[in-house]
Parts: sequence; C-alpha cells; structure tokens
Amino acid sequence: MTRSGRSGSSPAPSSKDVALAAGVSQKTVSRVFNNEQYVSADVRRRVLAAAEEIGYRPNNAARALASGRTRSIGVVTLGTGLYGPASLLVGIERAVQNAGYALRVVSTLEGDPAGVAGAVESLLEQGVDGIVISEPIDEGPLALQVDVPVLVFGAPPSFTAPRLITAGVVSEELARLATNHLLDLGHETVHHIAGPRRWYAARDRTEGWRQALRARGAVVPPVVDGDWSARSGHAAGRVLAADDVTAVFAANDDMAIGLIRALLEAGKRVPEDVSVVGFDDTPISAYVTPPLTTVRQPFDAMAAAGLRLLVHAVEQPQADDLEPEDPPLDLVVRASTARNPG
Repeated sequence: MTRSGRSGSSPAPSSKDVALAAGVSQKTVSRVFNNEQYVSADVRRRVLAAAEEIGYRPNNAARALASGRTRSIGVVTLGTGLYGPASLLVGIERAVQNAGYALRVVSTLEGDPAGVAGAVESLLEQGVDGIVISEPIDEGPLALQVDVPVLVFGAPPSFTAPRLITAGVVSEELARLATNHLLDLGHETVHHIAGPRRWYAARDRTEGWRQALRARGAVVPPVVDGDWSARSGHAAGRVLAADDVTAVFAANDDMAIGLIRALLEAGKRVPEDVSVVGFDDTPISAYVTPPLTTVRQPFDAMAAAGLRLLVHAVEQPQADDLEPEDPPLDLVVRASTARNPG
C-alpha cells in the first residue's frame, strides 16, 4: 500500500478558509496580509483573528512572486554597543515586524568609508523592498544609485533613490529643550560637552544648544569635546571644574555621569554649585547620585513613524508621500539640576 507524506493529516488552511471564518472575501484577506489600504480596522482585526484561530500562515514565497516584492526591509547600522544606536535598532526591528516584513541587518564599522556602500549593495543583492540607514557617522559622499525607497534616521547621505525619506531628527529640538531648562533655572549660560564631531547626532545636539543660547541672548562658551564615554566626560569635568561654571549640558548620559564625578572630586556640589543635564535617559541615569536630569529619545516612536513612511513608499510607489509625524519631546527632570546659586 502506498501512502502520501501527508496521510492522516488535514491540509493546511488556505486564504479561502480565512475568508469563510471571517465572513469576508478572499480579496479582502489578501489586502489585509499585503497591508494594503482601504481595509477598515474592524475588518483587519477580524481577518487576523480568524487566521490565528485556524492556524493560517501566508505563503510568503508565493506572495513575493506575485507582487514582485520580498516583504523584507534592510537596515544598515553601526556595529556598536552604544545606547542610542542600539536602542534605535531595537525600535526599528519592532516596527519592521509589526508592519509584517522580515528584517535584514548589515552592520558597519566606524572609520570604514566603504562600509555603508558595501552594506547597501549587500542588502540590494538580497532583494529587499526598502532600506533603512541608521548609520550615525559622516563617512563622506556615497557614489550609489539605489532602486528601492530609503529611510534615513539623521542626515541623508548623498546618493539617489526613488524615494529618500528622512525621519526621527529630534536631536536639535531635545538639545534646545535641555539648554532652555537650565536657562529657565536662572543660569546665565550653559557649557556643553559634545560628542565626536563626525557623528550627525553630536553635531545636531551642539547646534541645538547653540541655537538655544543665542535665542536667549546668552554667551556661547567654547565647546568641550568628548567621545561619548564616561571617561571623556570625567576629563571634560576636570577642565570645567576649574572655570566659573554653573550649568553643563552633556551630549549623552555617560559623559554627564563622568562629568558629575569630576565635579565632586573638585569639591563642586551637584546641583548646589553646578547643574548637569544629560541626553538619552539611559536606564542607569535614574540611579546615579544625584539622579540625572536628562532628555529622553523616543526610539520606538521614531522607528514606528519612519517605518510607516517607508512601507507606504514601498507599497504605494505612485502615491504622494505621507505627512511625517513629530516625535514626542520629553525632558526628565531629576535631582541634578537646580536654580542658579548666584
């Protein structure tokens, strides 16, 4: 007696089965799983609930063949454990999965000018439908022509694409928020510890700090350079402690924590003598002494808003761009800031 490999088992549920269970047409099921427009939220929920109940899994290979798309998004990111880039990557991963796409990630190395170009080429060879550039360092112009939509977090690189979307640029606004907080406390000016100047985020935060001071008619002190590490913040703090400083905005929390240590070693009290604001709201910032006032980057919100624009460009290539969403600006006030003692 000859038996087939599926003897004794039920056939896999089909989109027709989902349509029957949800009380909709097969075309509607197809629209839901292709993330197309013109499907109400209620119908989408019914279809997804019916698919889960009967165990339906869409045939991604067949869908890719029919649509010419692989339903995958590629991400170019810096290979680093730094809190900002790593947190943004996690947010992008969640947003890609929530949009029903697969994720392809290629990491680059700092100081490798060919890294971004090579990463983009690798993703294009994998047939991704769109690319996210989460590369925070200026490696110079890229001689690239990309044939899929591109989403950039930060300054857009110099290459061509059918759609080039910029999203999540809030560093300047958050830097202004941090600086204005200190000015509102009566400090005559605010000193700044900057990140590495090749980083787009460092430039944006320095520019936001400078804009806030100029808008209030305050003196703009010289920038003290750091490298994102607590050690560089400590070195900057030793310099600043020798000056008549009452307020400092550091471009990330690690440098702010190193700064506070140096100020305390120099006999300066925080915040009684010097107020300090960081950037990022890292998990440790609430538990240092004193707890650090900082600005929180909305990584998940930035990623979700950006992916919404990218998926629209992928799935509706002839449609107009969607309006970008403004990410929330969040100042987290803790015990490291106080009114100017003078």
